[in-house]
Amino acid sequence: MNLTELQKEVDQWIKTYGVRYFDPLTNMAILTEEVGEVARIMARRYGEQSEKETDKTKDLGEELADVLFVVTAIANQTGVDLQKAWEKRTLEKTQRDFNRHKNNDKLND
Repeated sequence: MNLTELQKEVDQWIKTYGVRYFDPLTNMAILTEEVGEVARIMARRYGEQSEKETDKTKDLGEELADVLFVVTAIANQTGVDLQKAWEKRTLEKTQRDFNRHKNNDKLND
């Protein structure tokens, strides 16, 4: 599935099950909440914080999927074509960073 298909799938889900899109500012708040859930898992499972028993059942993949869903919804409601944006940004990053990371001594231990 490419990003255009993902956008269509999210749009169809929202129109079928969600009734309508939340307004963009509400979706921004929801995105912040979902990113916070990812951060909690990362800090406790992969960072130095200890993981609570209640957090051990949380699925990082599901939380990342929630972030992707909300990002896609925001793109849909603001008219952003994620496929075109992805392709443009990837090309720009590739041209900009062609040798940058290969020449970074910090990454070449």
